[in-house]
Amino acid sequence: MTLSTHPPHVHPPKPPAPSFLRRLSMAFRVFFRILVYPDYAAQVDGLRFGADLPPPLTAAPPAPAPTPAPAVNYNDAALQLLALLQRDARLIDFTQENLTRYSDADIGGAARVVHEGCCKVLREHFTIVPVRQEAEGSRIVLNDGFDARAIRLTGNVVGKAPFLGSLSHRGWRAIEVRLPKFAENHDVTVLAQAEVEL
Repeated sequence: MTLSTHPPHVHPPKPPAPSFLRRLSMAFRVFFRILVYPDYAAQVDGLRFGADLPPPLTAAPPAPAPTPAPAVNYNDAALQLLALLQRDARLIDFTQENLTRYSDADIGGAARVVHEGCCKVLREHFTIVPVRQEAEGSRIVLNDGFDARAIRLTGNVVGKAPFLGSLSHRGWRAIEVRLPKFAENHDVTVLAQAEVEL
């Protein structure tokens, strides 16, 4: 028998909530893992139904290649993407601005600039394609064995496949990532340099 280290009916203290910057880093790290690892994406999607947290990713057995692929630092990649969104879309400037003093028309104009910049970053550094090719609103049949990692069932989900439903969103899949390489001694934590006009 294993004795509890805590008195009866006394729960251990919860760890402190992570800071905003820590949560931001975690969000981008999970974002990239979801894009790269379909199994991890399926586990994260299962959290909506009360599944356990996905276990930490473990490195796959090395493939029989002469030179192994370099390890990906997800923190650096997340910060790099954030810096690109700031450079081309002023995303950080937009989110850090107090919008209460601006009119809806002013905010709409700024949002258009952010939208155009974000589109530019996605076009230049990612190849993104729909998961399903049918038009949204189409009636489709999902036979037994459909890819649950790429298709999420919503609404009244009962029984087993085949399922007949309406395609409410085609989904997105990243098939190529083209983030630039870092220059030597590059500080990835500097998302935008301070500017001093002389």
